[in-house]
Amino acid sequence: MDHSTSPNGTLTQPAELATTLGALKAQGWESRSVAEEIAINLEGRLADGRPLSPGVQGFEETVVPQLETAILAGHDVILLGERGQAKTRLIRSLVELLDEWLPVIAGSEINDDPYNPVSAYGKAQVVERGDETPIHWIHRSVRYGEKLATPDTTIADLIGEVDPIKVAEGRYLSDELTIHYGLVPRVNRGIFAINELPDLAERIQVGLLNVLEERDIQIRGHRLRLPLDIVLVATANPEDYTNRGRIITPLKDRFGAQIRTHYPKELATEIDIVRGEARLARTELPVTVPWFIEEIITQVSHLARRSPMINQRSGVSVRLTIANYESVVANALRRALRLHEDEVVPRISDLSAALASTQGKIEIEALEEGREAEVISQLFGAATLLVFRDKVTLPESGEIVEAFESEVIAHTGDDLAAGDYLELLAQIPALEPPTRRIAGDAAGPAEMASALEFLLEGMHLTKRLNKDSSGARALYRSRG
Repeated sequence: MDHSTSPNGTLTQPAELATTLGALKAQGWESRSVAEEIAINLEGRLADGRPLSPGVQGFEETVVPQLETAILAGHDVILLGERGQAKTRLIRSLVELLDEWLPVIAGSEINDDPYNPVSAYGKAQVVERGDETPIHWIHRSVRYGEKLATPDTTIADLIGEVDPIKVAEGRYLSDELTIHYGLVPRVNRGIFAINELPDLAERIQVGLLNVLEERDIQIRGHRLRLPLDIVLVATANPEDYTNRGRIITPLKDRFGAQIRTHYPKELATEIDIVRGEARLARTELPVTVPWFIEEIITQVSHLARRSPMINQRSGVSVRLTIANYESVVANALRRALRLHEDEVVPRISDLSAALASTQGKIEIEALEEGREAEVISQLFGAATLLVFRDKVTLPESGEIVEAFESEVIAHTGDDLAAGDYLELLAQIPALEPPTRRIAGDAAGPAEMASALEFLLEGMHLTKRLNKDSSGARALYRSRG
């Protein structure tokens, strides 16, 4: 259904939609629950071959099928996984399964169904006005609510609170109209998401359960029936949800499906995610990120997720890969600007810039504290070695080693111009063929410089050359 946008950027309802309860009935609109609504719309997507969450990669064979099954079954869902596993993005994509426009009683704070209002205000409107009850249509984008659970979250935040202004106006405390509704009632007939559910205090969990399961709320001793229609989706860290017992059993039982998320299993998948998500510095210069730089940066995250030196309970987010990618490209841009080069191409020496972006996104185990820079350097070294061994064949190895035994020394660094590397290739002809294979036949000077650095670092890591380094500067020489 088409919709228009007002001058201030807000969506305006299509003109052909009913504006009164009578007109709504005449149009033949039928009411249905949110769970039924998203299940029916998902059926259409599956029949058309459209993905549930187009922007989420790596879950096509694991998480997505389970989530689709849960939705078709009409279940509330909890996603279990460490940070940075696209849980929130996956949940937000469910909004697209809602009908684009939904009719509510105009003026209702909790999106009252015109056929079956649940608030005192909505019921009064239908009784007083009948078929003339005014109808407002809301877009699916406002039928989603989200709350990051914290220990200081209150009942007032989620459920509601007595509004002292309304009491001062003369209403009694026992009057439902004195209540200022919280986040949950305000997304009635929609989807409500709670991130990090175990962080809610137990008494808040009880209040949430009452409104979702028992269909009543209690605010400062005032109790009222409020049969909300909400699909509940939550996220939690498996450590908190399964081991520490920080979820009350009745609330845990509320979820019909418990789905385990994961980090991308394949390097290629994570690289695709990074390419789509990374926000590179604005520049008019062309930016080329060599394949081996992408693989090394991604491999670092994969190694960190298995490393005993890294705290695995908090996880190693894909955001680490994205941040490192952005930092390395930014460092290459800094060099290009300073040296007046016409292309931005990251090198191995630019990986040193990822130290700052890595430190803030991983937690070093207690036994390794104080060695953050060393641990990170080891991860990058191991990642570079893995990529080199897996992807580079070097039949010219003997010739290169022999050339370096003739007192040849190779200088590299993130502040050297690409021309310096081309001079080294001219000085040692044996380096040119493998460098060209790594860079590609159409590679320019900057890409050749990057490939040469990778080749030299790989030969060092495979113990064929020695390396003396200081920061981003390095010197490669014979092992003799």
